[in-house]
Amino acid sequence: MWVPEKYKIEEDKTIREFIIKTGLATLITMNNNYPIATHTPIELEYDKNGNKMLRGHIAKANPQSEILKTEPKALVIFQSPIQHYISSSWYEKPNAPTWNYMSVHLYGKISIIKGKELWESVNRLTKRHEKISKCPVSLETLPNNVQDMLKGVTGFEILIEKIEASFKLSQNRNEKDIKSIITELLELDTPISTLMSQTIHKTKTQ
Repeated sequence: MWVPEKYKIEEDKTIREFIIKTGLATLITMNNNYPIATHTPIELEYDKNGNKMLRGHIAKANPQSEILKTEPKALVIFQSPIQHYISSSWYEKPNAPTWNYMSVHLYGKISIIKGKELWESVNRLTKRHEKISKCPVSLETLPNNVQDMLKGVTGFEILIEKIEASFKLSQNRNEKDIKSIITELLELDTPISTLMSQTIHKTKTQ
């Protein structure tokens, strides 16, 4: 991913929080002539040596499942749902319109996880996301026939070798333009425009 210096994010805490908050990722590997992708929740974890790892699973029926066993490299993209068109009419001087977004790309080596390791990975994933439920579901207490569904998934882990993070939030504009962008986004009064306005404001005040 091309990341202009103004938009580059390198702080480990910021990247980690973004991945945790986003949750859903796009897993991309090569398949003969074309890349193949699957959208799936992926967790950022650490191995026993403190190395950053990504862990997740996809359905065995998914063609990418077999590719994971032979393809040594993967790209995982976490893309924030907070993204928006930025009109150049909101600038003080004429310029090109653009699009604001936040994205983290992680590259690394794939390996397959099975048995207890897979069960524990899915259990951790379930526990984290079930925190929002009034009556949380636990993998540990689900009936055996539900737990048997794990036989239908392929678990994987990715040893992270490279991270690229880009938060494009109008950092290249002057203070007057940024205030105008924030105001115009708020006036659009949609859930996404409001969130983008708040995100730009937060970035500006940090």
